[in-house]
Amino acid sequence: MTIILPQLTDAAAEAARVVRAVTPDRLTDPTPASEWDVRTAANHLVLWTSYNFELRAKGGAAPEEWQQRDFTAEPGWADAYAAQLDRALAAWSDPSVWEGEVKMGDSSMPAGAVAGMVLLELVLHGWEVARGTGQEFTVPDPVATTALGLVEQFGDMYRSFPGGFADVVAVADDAPALDRALALSGRDPRWTA
Repeated sequence: MTIILPQLTDAAAEAARVVRAVTPDRLTDPTPASEWDVRTAANHLVLWTSYNFELRAKGGAAPEEWQQRDFTAEPGWADAYAAQLDRALAAWSDPSVWEGEVKMGDSSMPAGAVAGMVLLELVLHGWEVARGTGQEFTVPDPVATTALGLVEQFGDMYRSFPGGFADVVAVADDAPALDRALALSGRDPRWTA
């Protein structure tokens, strides 16, 4: 099992930077995910990559009603997200967390697989929020390469879920790893607001 905490840390830092730059007037702007505006994408990002990620490390999960919570309506929400990301990463910094299974609904998954899913959430939805607000989303090569490997490994599975990945978008074979990860997940890396 590979512990991807450094990649998660770098992706979380970029997601926090992007979220901190979101202004209230941009929350209703569209994102590359046609069914989500910036508010919806940001709320999804906040819930799953910070609160739920920390709780998974501790054997729990976010309450069901939090799926309807509008984090972006709360004062200081972007700073609160950054602080919660730090708590989630701290919870996952314990090597024993990576050794076990994490409860996911009625079943469980290896902790490393859950961490990989969260890395994809940070990268893919962080990119959506960035693009929806006219920002760039930049991560170090190890993050992009890890995300690409995860999309290659799990893309067909995600495409089978309702609301999962869309059809692959064509990009050059030598496109940057982040662009290829986005394209394989059904996102057009050329999309602009």
